[in-house]
Amino acid sequence: MSEGLGEQILGKHASVAEVAIKLGEMAAPLSRDEARVEADRCYFCYDAPCVEACPTGIDIPGFIGKIRTGNVRGSAVTILESNIFGGGCARVCPTEILCEEACVREAQEGKPVTIGSLQRYATDVLMATGEQPFTRAPLTGKRIAVVGAGPAGLACAHRLAMLGHDVVVFEARPKPGGLNEYGIAAYKVVDDFAQREVAFILGIGGITIEYETPLGPDLTLDHLRQAFDAVFLAIGLADPNALGVPGEDQAGVMDALGFIELLRQDPVQAAALARGNVIVIGGGNTAIDAATQVRLLGAETVTLAYRRGPEQMGATKVEQEWAQTHGVTIRHWLAPVAIEHSAVAFGRTRLDAGKLVVTDERVTLPADLVLKAVGQSFLPEPLTPASAPASFANRIGVDQTYQTSLPGVFAGGDCVSAGEDLTVQAVAHGRDAAIAINRYLST
Repeated sequence: MSEGLGEQILGKHASVAEVAIKLGEMAAPLSRDEARVEADRCYFCYDAPCVEACPTGIDIPGFIGKIRTGNVRGSAVTILESNIFGGGCARVCPTEILCEEACVREAQEGKPVTIGSLQRYATDVLMATGEQPFTRAPLTGKRIAVVGAGPAGLACAHRLAMLGHDVVVFEARPKPGGLNEYGIAAYKVVDDFAQREVAFILGIGGITIEYETPLGPDLTLDHLRQAFDAVFLAIGLADPNALGVPGEDQAGVMDALGFIELLRQDPVQAAALARGNVIVIGGGNTAIDAATQVRLLGAETVTLAYRRGPEQMGATKVEQEWAQTHGVTIRHWLAPVAIEHSAVAFGRTRLDAGKLVVTDERVTLPADLVLKAVGQSFLPEPLTPASAPASFANRIGVDQTYQTSLPGVFAGGDCVSAGEDLTVQAVAHGRDAAIAINRYLST
């Protein structure tokens, strides 16, 4: 895993942008003419099912109609009023199983309006102008602490700033953006888009970010409650799940999100890992992202092993096909039982009365690198001891307004017990929590 190998693949001073160019962008943007043609395909349904399928409730017929008439700025504002991360979500969210799956044309023709690409087109045009379309309400004098500068935290901060409050965001890492910056494949978010989107969001004013300031002994929840009028926790899931098999702590085994982060922050070092035979264990989109990237970077073989069948995979069919098209082999009904020197031993699995069973039949695959993509868990330690909010289902418990068991403390995103672990869901949590916080501060 020499530095020289990484330099051979990418060049000594490769940037994330150059990595994205090498890997190729997953979905090319629409031209103006292509956007107009696609917009013409929309039926502009009353009570449109695509809107119901969008976690942020974007007025999809409304924004597409504005593209159709040439009002691209108005289209972008319609999107961003509901989802301030509209540009990022157009790139990273599984629109094929959300709004596009609900499209009437999908039911009729099997070919939905490509809502995600139209959403990207409109928001990109606006962001390219440098215009900040939102203004702040009269200042309230209230200060809110937001912990975490990912989509949930920044969506909350932006809406609070719009409502006239001042916000201080405490971020554990040196950059904002959360998983959009650290956990999304380079070919999905090219041209440093994650940071450009954050800069656009902060352009409203009233939001300060304190970097490398994690919640913990030096910044306790008790302190934040005393120093601020309200607190919003958006701390995500920080604890990678273990496989629970012998050998997973040895060299050459790493968490898939860790590999994706390394590729985005230190491309040359990550590229040095892309050699020989790589095994990715998991069935979600993170597994697909890691497997496809390491294959495109030059690994000889990449096998994604999943313990169940193709229909049970968390990754969408589009994602699975993308990986296979780029040389990733997907093998189902295999569960790891041990990681050995330069190999992974799997047990074949089957369903017995609906329960997954690992049989005695073994399959051994060679591995120079093993990437674990089996999810993450909530890490409660920064919130302990007795001052922590109540938990539910191993995450922070919240009510319908995203308020925790502690008055004035709200939470959203992946760290809470409700909803899907999707960027668009996190944005909805942050936006709705901000509205609830504003209501709380007004009573």
